[in-house]
Amino acid sequence: MLTNIPAAATSVTSTSSSPRLSMVAAAAAAAKSNFREQSNKALLVCQQQPQVRQHHNNNRVIPISSAAAVALPDIARVLEEQEVVDIERLEEELNSASPFEIMDQALALFGIDIAILILNPVCTCFSEDVALIEYAHLTGRPFRVFSLDTGRLNPETYCLFAEVEKRYNIRIEYMFPDAVEVEALVRAKGLFSFYEDGHQECCRIRKVRPLKRALKGLRAWITGQRKDQSPGTRANVPVVQVDPVFEGMDGGVGSLVKWNPLANVVGTAVWSFLRTMDVPVNALHSQGFVSIGCEPCTRPVMPGQHEREGRWWWEDAKAKECGLHNGNVNGAASNAISEQMVEVADLFMSRSVSNLSRGEMETLVGKNKRSKSSLVVLYAPWCQFSQAMNDSFNAVAEKLCGPNLMVGKFRADREQKEFAQQALKLRTFPTILFFPKNSTQVIKYPSENRDVDALIAFVQAFQ
Repeated sequence: MLTNIPAAATSVTSTSSSPRLSMVAAAAAAAKSNFREQSNKALLVCQQQPQVRQHHNNNRVIPISSAAAVALPDIARVLEEQEVVDIERLEEELNSASPFEIMDQALALFGIDIAILILNPVCTCFSEDVALIEYAHLTGRPFRVFSLDTGRLNPETYCLFAEVEKRYNIRIEYMFPDAVEVEALVRAKGLFSFYEDGHQECCRIRKVRPLKRALKGLRAWITGQRKDQSPGTRANVPVVQVDPVFEGMDGGVGSLVKWNPLANVVGTAVWSFLRTMDVPVNALHSQGFVSIGCEPCTRPVMPGQHEREGRWWWEDAKAKECGLHNGNVNGAASNAISEQMVEVADLFMSRSVSNLSRGEMETLVGKNKRSKSSLVVLYAPWCQFSQAMNDSFNAVAEKLCGPNLMVGKFRADREQKEFAQQALKLRTFPTILFFPKNSTQVIKYPSENRDVDALIAFVQAFQ
């Protein structure tokens, strides 16, 4: 897809001559003259009032970082040439590039009209965001950083914000939710309604709408999405794309470009980079938090759990997206986490694990007392959280299965989901249930720690 972009002042020559890019000059002289006049006025304001650094464009106020205000010697050259870039071809050419190269190209192309989202508090791990800032810093180019302050972040997160600002000599541009909307939601449903009816409404008010306002002042944004963060929903994340969901300052489809420099980088490589460069990270990481968002919706992950399982743990895996990156959860990607997806290999294939039918499950939850105890996992084979406990549950079955205990599995998605929700109290995958003998009670395993020792201790507590 073709999109108009401004070539940054510091990179017009080098970018235009790059063999990677195919660009065609397309700006009228009158438009250039008008922008030059407005931009010089904006630069004068920035120089005279360093605490109020703002650039006015088409009646929109666009805050810029102190780095951008100081480092751009002639802001009038920012749109000296309007150029057309083939984003699809650019993505193909940069797909094998390093995060540093991708970041450098992004900042070179968009100048002050691009910004890095730090602490995407719903969809990404904070470590990626700080890595992006370090890469931007290493390019030597001016850069902007913005964040969504939902009002419900952890204290450790605010401390990191201050540390990042000091290290990189920048001011993070905070976006806040509309106070009237937050007030109406809390008064109507309380402070923790998301535990009952899902996180989407709260995220929409506290995060998605503030993000939309922020992006209206940009032509491009940079996120920390990685393909391996959530293999089902983000497996096809490109390094650069025309944003299919949000609009930029010019409005309309194609007015915003989205950059994901870390798309092809695995999480361990990100952490290796952070340690090598001695980059500050959120103190919560040392406490078992991997994916960090709002305090009520984030918790540490246990051994054997996927990093995203620390988010919205009371919901199905397919709901663990907030709406900020819906453009990357479509087509085959969304199907990968749906119950209508293509078949994947089944789980819990140990000979010690019985594959239970609907009728056998109905018997277990019936009114008659049982003659034998049973440990059963309700699962969906496409769910990465079910996949993560495959080995541990098989090991438990091999150790405990015997005359006094049956270990089984029941696939509870698709046509069985309604039954599982009503009769077995299924809320998320996987759910582990214990059916004690000489009883009609059903006991749900309450912990997210699904390692072998924890599961054995749970069973032994009832024997």
